[in-house]
Amino acid sequence: MRALICKKYGPPNELCLELMDDPVPKKGQLLVNVKAAGINFPDVLAIEGKYQVKTEPPFVPGNEAAGVVEAIGDDVTRFKPGDHVIVTSNGGAFAEKCIVDENASINMIPELNFSQGAGFMVTYGTSYHALHQAANIQKGETLLVLGAAGGVGITAVEIAKAKGARVIAAASSDDKLAFAREAGADDLINYSEMPLKETVKELTQGKGVDVVYDPVGGKLADEALRATAWHGRYLVIGFACGDIPKFPANILLLKEASIIGVWWGTWAAKNPKLHFQNLKEISTLIKTGRLNPKITEQYPIEQYQDAFKVITERRAKGKVVLTMTDH
Repeated sequence: MRALICKKYGPPNELCLELMDDPVPKKGQLLVNVKAAGINFPDVLAIEGKYQVKTEPPFVPGNEAAGVVEAIGDDVTRFKPGDHVIVTSNGGAFAEKCIVDENASINMIPELNFSQGAGFMVTYGTSYHALHQAANIQKGETLLVLGAAGGVGITAVEIAKAKGARVIAAASSDDKLAFAREAGADDLINYSEMPLKETVKELTQGKGVDVVYDPVGGKLADEALRATAWHGRYLVIGFACGDIPKFPANILLLKEASIIGVWWGTWAAKNPKLHFQNLKEISTLIKTGRLNPKITEQYPIEQYQDAFKVITERRAKGKVVLTMTDH
């Protein structure tokens, strides 16, 4: 099989597309013929050696995919060869075949194609957990989403609207904001042109927002925290800008606000029943048309450098996926 291999830490354009032996499923595992694999910002961090949990090179990156079960290991009971599946993996997804645990796999949602399936699990799983378990957002509350057009940001917009919240989408360009508007955002803030805190205060008649969803980090974090309402909840999703913010504790005291870290992958592993319940609820929202996974760009695996540039240059709107092509 062909696979993208990280031979040493560095930028994604230094990955190598090479032939390697097909992996073999062990007990409780599936061998999946990958049709498409989703790219996420943490993949870039892993390749650069900057992610919270490091994998020593050489390794095949990629943590989510969709495809067809080719073989199963001992004690697998929920799947058989030929089944169409959506999976998460501990690496290995950027390849024509990958190994995944049975418990990290679900049947393909009939309303989705392989590309949509490949971009479904991490982004929707993260945002649903963040807004449901972490923030417990309620109908009628107001959510501020930073990086609202990106892979996780756009899912936060969709899920919050499905839960009956008001959504203020914030992004760095009008083009990205138009994309967030299409996903259901009620109000828009171009934070490259207008002050974030003051604009949020104007839009909320001085109250502030109940929840902040922040996958960006950096200098916007302080402004967003100051734009929260009494008992506001600030969700730390990631640091796409590269800078980890330092929060002023006095603002938390004055607002009785909370900062909540969201690490979906670890949470899902520790809470499998809740995780699968979340996926069931997300699937229902997709089937009823209230969520619509958006794949805006897909590249054959041979064009992986172009695909990663969309992520590293922060041009992504929705989800970027790699597709596996016949050769």
